[in-house]
Amino acid sequence: MAKSNPTRTRSTTMPSGPAAREGLSTALHRADLVGTRIELDTQDDGPEHRAFPRAKLMVPFGLWIGEGDGKRFSATLTSVNVSVSGAFLRSSFFLPVGTELSVRFQVEPTGPAVEARAEILRQESEADRTGRTGLGIRFLEFFRQTEVTLARLFLGEQLRKFAEGYLSSHRARSLSSELDRVVDALAAWELLKVTSPNDPWRTQ
Repeated sequence: MAKSNPTRTRSTTMPSGPAAREGLSTALHRADLVGTRIELDTQDDGPEHRAFPRAKLMVPFGLWIGEGDGKRFSATLTSVNVSVSGAFLRSSFFLPVGTELSVRFQVEPTGPAVEARAEILRQESEADRTGRTGLGIRFLEFFRQTEVTLARLFLGEQLRKFAEGYLSSHRARSLSSELDRVVDALAAWELLKVTSPNDPWRTQ
């Protein structure tokens, strides 16, 4: 399985043709870029979250070490928050910092599961200033581009609004190739990011 960078966005191949505008709109809808409004966790950032914002999200995480007959540990823990680079999991037990494990979880009940390799980055107990007990994990590697599912949590709503505005523009309608339209839209989105004072990852 190939390694996937948590900050890398998904590339989508689409056919060109006269129905390009309709095709791009359909593809964006099927990609579930319509994000629900999320609540950000504004507590002190742990190192597992790096520069990414955290969403308050309580979902079950399956964790295990080893595969098949070599599996030597498995558990299910509930998250407190999740970001594209890590998560904090509520737990009554601890694993050594630096332990690598596999994780699988779903951010939406009917959506695709996120699959990743992670490591234990820190531990917290009720004696700490946060008053919670659990494990901070950092994602090391995603499989099958499932990190896009996490990115949609933060960018889905903004991307849909941007795509709707772009698709209704004269510039979009003037392009006959859907591939050209996709490339043009990506360029416009990147330009918006560097010229806007707002951080699209944190805009609510």
